Amino acid sequence: MKWAPEADKKISRVPFFIRKKVKKRIEEEAKRHGSSMVTLVHVNAVQRRFLKNMEDEVRGFRVETCFGPGGCKNRAVVNDGLAGQLESMLASKNILDFLKKVIQGPLKMHNEFKITIADCPNACSRPQISDVGIIGASIPSLDETECTVCGECETACREGAITINKGAGPLFDMDACLYCGECIRACDTGALRPGTTGYRVMVGGRLGRHPKLAQELPGIYGPAQVMALVEACTDLYMAECKKGERFGEVLERTGIDPLLSTIK
Repeated sequence: MKWAPEADKKISRVPFFIRKKVKKRIEEEAKRHGSSMVTLVHVNAVQRRFLKNMEDEVRGFRVETCFGPGGCKNRAVVNDGLAGQLESMLASKNILDFLKKVIQGPLKMHNEFKITIADCPNACSRPQISDVGIIGASIPSLDETECTVCGECETACREGAITINKGAGPLFDMDACLYCGECIRACDTGALRPGTTGYRVMVGGRLGRHPKLAQELPGIYGPAQVMALVEACTDLYMAECKKGERFGEVLERTGIDPLLSTIK
């Protein structure tokens, strides 16, 4: 649906973590009134209703994804079922009822426990500022017999983690590697293939008055381990959260050891 310039300008000011939901509501409002273009009138009408009834919109948790499932070519991992599995698990935790008990006053969208999935390190869904951020990872594996030392992998690596050795092929600096899989996609001979694939997991990110980037847990985790980690994060949050503080503030008290014991 087309948007009038002034309407588009106003929606751009809506916080990114609810912009998609709000935009959908506004387009539904325009259609309901038989309009083929979203105008400022539609934006203002939805804004008034949303602010008045925000507590009705709060579910207790959110699972957000990047553009990967829509066909993004940058995906390091393809697992379109993970978000749905996380949704089901979190729904079973009754987080909304928990938040109503620990938070004095009406609930806001930022009170929700937020999980964000990014299928590659470009991280367009901003997992670094979520309670739990999940980032796709693909570690390259080299078949030296197929390598023609063409240098395409070195050119593709934006981190400079690959150096071509004419005698031995590519050398990898794994401390610099982000496991994005770009070098694998650039290799025409098949010498570079996905080795270990899975997810990096970050915890405790937040915005607000005291913003902080999430802390990355050590290792690459498979889908089952990610599910176990997210459940452990949720349980720890619900056990230790006293007044609706963010998960990062809980971790400042407890440390990450309770989470690491989940995956040992």
